[in-house]
Amino acid sequence: MLKIFRMVSLMEGISFLLILSVTLGLISREYVFVLGMSHGAIFLLYFILSLLVSHKQNWSVTVWLLVLLAAFIPFAFIPVELFLKKELGKSQQNTNQVS
Repeated sequence: MLKIFRMVSLMEGISFLLILSVTLGLISREYVFVLGMSHGAIFLLYFILSLLVSHKQNWSVTVWLLVLLAAFIPFAFIPVELFLKKELGKSQQNTNQVS
């Protein structure tokens, strides 16, 4: 599930940047509806997966809130990506040790 959350996290961050690009005039306003609906759906998926992954990974509430807060800050998905990559490595290492 962590791999899926990592992918959704990247999609959420990129869709947020696309919406900001419309605001800055880099992308035509014709795409506001499509980008907005897509970003909204991805954000809801991000929120739900963040809850599920935080529970499964035994993250503290503070870590979960920081991961959630990153969805509201442009380019904050990059540190979250690095964090999730580290968590995935830990998770895979624990799986290899148990086997």
